[in-house]
Amino acid sequence: MTEDVRASLLHLDSGADGSDGSVSRRLTALFARTWRARHDAAGLQYEYRYRDLAADPVPPLDSAYCALGRRVERHGFCPPDGVAALIGDPAERRAWALTRPLIDDVLAAGTVLIGAPMYNYTVPALLKAWIDRVSFPGAFTAPGTRAPLLAATRVVVVATRGGSYRPGTPRAAYDFQTPYLRAYFGKQGVADANVRVISAESTLADLVPHLAGHRAQAAASLAAARAAVVACATDDVDGDGTWTGAGAGSGGASSGGEAPLTSAADADGRNGRPRTPARPAGRG
Repeated sequence: MTEDVRASLLHLDSGADGSDGSVSRRLTALFARTWRARHDAAGLQYEYRYRDLAADPVPPLDSAYCALGRRVERHGFCPPDGVAALIGDPAERRAWALTRPLIDDVLAAGTVLIGAPMYNYTVPALLKAWIDRVSFPGAFTAPGTRAPLLAATRVVVVATRGGSYRPGTPRAAYDFQTPYLRAYFGKQGVADANVRVISAESTLADLVPHLAGHRAQAAASLAAARAAVVACATDDVDGDGTWTGAGAGSGGASSGGEAPLTSAADADGRNGRPRTPARPAGRG
């Protein structure tokens, strides 16, 4: 974690649909625009990194990654700076070269923004590939103390679903999307209070005939999600490593608890996608 937690946003989109029709991309783009505009207005310098996991996918794990990870574990874990000394062959060197920059992006971020549509009841494979690779042994724990390095990191998950999986609905038990992401980031040391889930449900209502009766619900859910995104991005400008509360529960669409969502085909995330590659994109 960098010392200036207020000034760094890592923005990930994981929906396979890169068109302007993707709901998750529209919402994450709104968060990023609001976050950057608020920092500009406050005169705060910041770093913004964007990665489109569909346009620039993270390679799946291979034998070299596994061999290097096991060697690091046998040595009692070590920080990323010490991994290079344990590399055994060119394949492992290539695996680490793919992995280290992604880990550094997470460690440098005060806020991690993730667009995560629901695919087949869980997260997209593109996002899972990123999660698998950054979860290298010891990457997010302090050497010696084993304290979590992401304790002050804030995570914003924009979750979209084509149907409805919110608590109390018939398919609530099919939600392996947001509980998984909460469990994952919790295991990495992110405080539960620092995880925000903003959701839009019934995103397929305008497209699929049998969901036509849910169009009003879908419109209300999307409006609430947009409001929650703006509130959360605005709340994230104070930069003290905590949420002040403005984005903590807008219309039930953003919370440290859950929010209403939808189906397994989603409406990804499209729209005003940042024109920024996966590297530092802007300051102040």
